[in-house]
Amino acid sequence: MYMSAEGKAIKEDYGWQAKSQWSGPPTTKPLRVKSTLYFKIKRNHDIDNYNKLVLDALSGIVWVDDGQIEELSITKKYDKIKPRCELVIYEL
Repeated sequence: MYMSAEGKAIKEDYGWQAKSQWSGPPTTKPLRVKSTLYFKIKRNHDIDNYNKLVLDALSGIVWVDDGQIEELSITKKYDKIKPRCELVIYEL
């Protein structure tokens, strides 16, 4: 799959943020993930692409592989001041 330079930079940033917030080794258990993507402006964002970047970036940091995710919910919201991605991760 082709990824633009911007996409690679975003993925790398997500990885560094995860490393700063996750302590311990990656989990090997099945997971349920709730993802909320906060965008700066209201436009037609493809949440599948953004969410895939987040999930891939956390592989090897939070979980061994994103194939461990058995349940996934994605919500799109807007925050002009603080765009971000929030994840809630449950081991099943």
